[in-house]
Amino acid sequence: MKKIVLLLVIVFTQFTQAQLLDPVKWSQKIEKISDTEFNLVFIGTIDKDWHMYSQYTPDGGALPLELLYEEAKGNYEPLGKAKESPYKKHFNDVFGVDEYYFESKVKIQQRIKILNTKLTQVVLKLNYQACKESCINQEKSFTFVLPKASAIAPVVTQDSLVPDTTAFAQTPVADTKPEPKETAVVPTETNQDKGWLSIFILAFLGGFAALLTPCVFPMIPMTVSFFTKQSKTPAQGKKNAIIYGISIIAIYVILGLSVTAIFGADALNALSTNVWFNLIFFFLLLVFAASFLGAFEIMLPNSWANKVDRQADRGGIIGILFMALALAIVSFSCTGPIVGTLLVEAASKGGFAPVIGMLGFSSALALPFMLFAMFPGWLNSLPKSGGWLNTVKVFLGFLELALAFKFLSNADLVLQLHLLEREVFLAIWIAIFGVLSLYLLGKITLPHDSPLSSISVSRLFIALLSLSFTIYLIPGLWGAPLKLINAFPPPMEYSESPMGVGKTAAVSAVSTAGLPEGAELGPHQLVVFNDYDKGLAYAKQIHKPILLDFTGYACVNCRKMENNVWSDPRILTILKNEVVLISLYVDDKRMLPVSEQKKSAETGELLETIGDKWTDFMISKYKTNTQPLYVLTDLEGNSLHPTHPTCSYDPDIQLYENWLQTGIAQFK
Repeated sequence: MKKIVLLLVIVFTQFTQAQLLDPVKWSQKIEKISDTEFNLVFIGTIDKDWHMYSQYTPDGGALPLELLYEEAKGNYEPLGKAKESPYKKHFNDVFGVDEYYFESKVKIQQRIKILNTKLTQVVLKLNYQACKESCINQEKSFTFVLPKASAIAPVVTQDSLVPDTTAFAQTPVADTKPEPKETAVVPTETNQDKGWLSIFILAFLGGFAALLTPCVFPMIPMTVSFFTKQSKTPAQGKKNAIIYGISIIAIYVILGLSVTAIFGADALNALSTNVWFNLIFFFLLLVFAASFLGAFEIMLPNSWANKVDRQADRGGIIGILFMALALAIVSFSCTGPIVGTLLVEAASKGGFAPVIGMLGFSSALALPFMLFAMFPGWLNSLPKSGGWLNTVKVFLGFLELALAFKFLSNADLVLQLHLLEREVFLAIWIAIFGVLSLYLLGKITLPHDSPLSSISVSRLFIALLSLSFTIYLIPGLWGAPLKLINAFPPPMEYSESPMGVGKTAAVSAVSTAGLPEGAELGPHQLVVFNDYDKGLAYAKQIHKPILLDFTGYACVNCRKMENNVWSDPRILTILKNEVVLISLYVDDKRMLPVSEQKKSAETGELLETIGDKWTDFMISKYKTNTQPLYVLTDLEGNSLHPTHPTCSYDPDIQLYENWLQTGIAQFK
């Protein structure tokens, strides 16, 4: 009786889960801007607990939304990047990147210009990934019929997230019900708040670091003395000091607002994933680092400082404001590189992160001026200016240099040039922090250093910390995961030795030259085929069952299964010895040969890429489009027993092992 109940549960689970999923229901409309310009609107309703990724989600993570323009050349052209409704942000610890996604509702707007006056319709495709416990990759086709000159009145704006209720041409794609009013999908989670808090804290620490540089630190007692001597009463001195501190904060916050206004809140994160901007950031940080290390000083024109200084003599609130501006200009050679780095890093977060960053930086910079002016007696506890200020500046220069290579790594990853692979990146960081350790220990001197007869205890502790970090990085050259800095270097698979240098000898018997035709080394050094026909031929040759793994490069749960379940010794032994593993990537964007491109008999869509081919295979054979999907088959392609009960991510190793063993026993 128990066996019958168990069988019914499995069959029911299989029936309910192995269905074609379509978690995003779309409607569309067209808005006329002028006789030659139109706004194409895609409105998606996302099923509960599902989410869909934005076009701005960074490379190296989930599959971003992509708009594909059919037969656009000579007929029409897109005007800029598509606009999106607000997205949420979440750090994915599997891929080590932030991900941007939509829940509940999504609205995409693409403005186009018609080049061919005889054109009657425009066809666009949306290529996107949606995930819950499983992920699916979808490609939806939309046909927009261009209205005649008098068929539709021009609209005033396309930025509202409430669908226009005036006359328009609407063609439901997957949802024929009237589109309800939308509201902006404002993040309700605290992920964004946490992100801004971390930016504020980092910027606040950056402000304290700037405070300890030769351009700023000596100005504290000078400024405080000015306020105490020029003010008629102690109360007035404290009031002026507070106004001075608020003025400093206002100047830097205005700078952050300017950056956001110039580039746009939504465009900043797109810039951060752009190859050219990453390269520009790399060279910019190199210049900042060289400046801090003593090669030259980055200074604003002296005429600016002189003009502002004359205005500061006017007195009153205006004079205090210009005093704060004079501080910003005079100290620019020390604060400029830190401010620039903070703005670059904040820009990668998007939104109002630059404003939050400048608020944190300026607060730390202004706070000591206000406190010491309010309590002048504290000045006696300040350490005297000296060579240690330049040491702080050089220390920051080394950090700038290390951070610069992160941006170069981003560009290399996007282009897949493999010029800055994991080992090279770590070697550069080991060299940077190793030399920093020698500098802190007094073994290396730079141009503006004072003579050093001994080092302080605090400097020794920082040197030991830097040296310890350097030693920690070294095993990473041989494949150590380096979890403390996992988000900075390139991922493990983006390296000269993906399996780890120290394991080369252990896998010499399964070298690339000795692999079966069409196979390669996959996760955990497993022999894996990425082509079904070649894998099937090999399985027939050695007479073993086939484990079909429908997966994706941007599939989070696929990586979790590989890392958490496949890595278990019991599962690994089965995968190595008992089955032939065939992993089919449904998001492989390599084009199929023209002779193999055809329309799907199941969906009617044109199969253009390798990923399209495997997606269609999964849908037509197993009536599902979720990843990961695991199927055990015999040598004729028949399922040995129902697909893995969850059809997706399930960390239950015992369940997975039982499923594998049952299928293998059935094969035998």
